[in-house]
Amino acid sequence: MGQQIGNMVSTKLSDNILYSVKEIANERKQKTDDIIREAIEIYVTEWTDYKIAIDRLNNSSDPVLTENEFLKEMGWDI
Repeated sequence: MGQQIGNMVSTKLSDNILYSVKEIANERKQKTDDIIREAIEIYVTEWTDYKIAIDRLNNSSDPVLTENEFLKEMGWDI
């Protein structure tokens, strides 16, 4: 048997979203499903980063730094 690369997912998109995805795909000379896959990958990455940030913000033992405090801690002289 061949190796399974991924799973297929089916969903419905509004006409507006599908039109926009097709425009992007055309502009980038890519397939529509490649644009949708990339968008989902970006969303999942951003969501993961968001969850980490919220968890850190809610953790009282993890200090919240101002921009200047952060830059100083990093040793950046900007």
